[in-house]
Amino acid sequence: MVLIVCGLAPLTRVIEARRPSHVITLLDPATLIETPAGIAPDRHLKVGVNDICEPIEGMVPPDETTIAQVLEFGRTWDERAPMVVHCWAGISRSTATAFALACERSPEVSELEIARVMRRAAPHAYPNRRIVALADDLLGRRGRMVDAVDAMGDNGWVSSGTPFDFPVRHR
Repeated sequence: MVLIVCGLAPLTRVIEARRPSHVITLLDPATLIETPAGIAPDRHLKVGVNDICEPIEGMVPPDETTIAQVLEFGRTWDERAPMVVHCWAGISRSTATAFALACERSPEVSELEIARVMRRAAPHAYPNRRIVALADDLLGRRGRMVDAVDAMGDNGWVSSGTPFDFPVRHR
């Protein structure tokens, strides 16, 4: 099945058009949204984190507990309908989270191949390195997820991404 990655602005349109069963929202705590129409509240994970890789006073960095919660929520998805993963711009937090979910669901596929699939689907992707590193540790990938995302290079420093499908291979 497919993960759909997008920013906040196109979220309503994406949900209406694609009818996902699950949504993960990654926004700073002050701008978390209510559960979108058409999504059951228990199928909407709201994650209040800032898009930072190092602690900054007054901001909430992703931490191990947060990423464990994301991975656990991802395990509730049966793949019969898409899952939407979104953040503010659809560039960093959402792409890192989608990458982590794809790595967990496809243990037989190299992290580098998963990163290459993402890069082909989304030239604008620039996965949050902290989220990737935390997921790498939790999934026991021994730095391979971090290396794969680093190999993607930069994204040309765009300010907003476009929605994209990120295929997830079955186990």
